[in-house]
Amino acid sequence: MDKNSQIIRTEIIRILNESGKIRGTELAKRVIKKVGNEKIVYREISALVETGEVEKKVHSRAHIEYELINLYESVNNQLKNLHNEINIIYEEIINFEKTSRDEKFSFHQRLRSTIHLIHIVQSSDGIMKLLSYYPTFKKDKMFSQNKRRIEDCWESIMNNISHQPEDNFLNEILENLRMSQTKSENVN
Repeated sequence: MDKNSQIIRTEIIRILNESGKIRGTELAKRVIKKVGNEKIVYREISALVETGEVEKKVHSRAHIEYELINLYESVNNQLKNLHNEINIIYEEIINFEKTSRDEKFSFHQRLRSTIHLIHIVQSSDGIMKLLSYYPTFKKDKMFSQNKRRIEDCWESIMNNISHQPEDNFLNEILENLRMSQTKSENVN
C-alpha cells in the first residue's frame, strides 16, 4: 500500500468516525475534496469493505451506505483504555502526596514531580478534547466518566500545590511550565 492509499484510507475512516452511517456518494465526495481522485477513492472504499473494516449496505443501485464495523465497541474500548490510564494517573497523584510527606522530598523533587504529573494530565486532557470533536466518542458513557476523572486529577494537583509549605511553589511551577513551552517553541 502506497502513502496516498494510506492517506485516503485514513480520511475515509475519519469521516466514518464522525458521521457514523453515510451514503457512498457523500463519502466519496468528502474524501475527494480532501485527497485523491474518484477512481482511487472508490478503490480504497472497496478495499476497506473487503478487509471487513467497513460495512457496505446496498439499499438500491443509487443508495449505498457505508459505516465502520463495530464502531460502538471500538469507541467504547478506546475510552475504557483511556479511563484505565487516567485512573492510574489519579492514583499516582494521590500516592505522590503521601510519599512526598513520608519521605520528606526536597523542594526541587516536589517541583519536578508536580510538573511531570501536570504534563501527564495535560496529555490525557488534550486527547479528550480532540475526541470531543467526534460525536461517536462524545455520546459514549465513558466519555463523561473520563472527563470527570481528569477534573479530579486537576483538583488533586491543585490541592497538593496549595498545601505545600513554600509560598512561592505555585509561582515556581508556573515559571517552569512557561520555560518548557518556550524551549519547545525554539526546537522548530
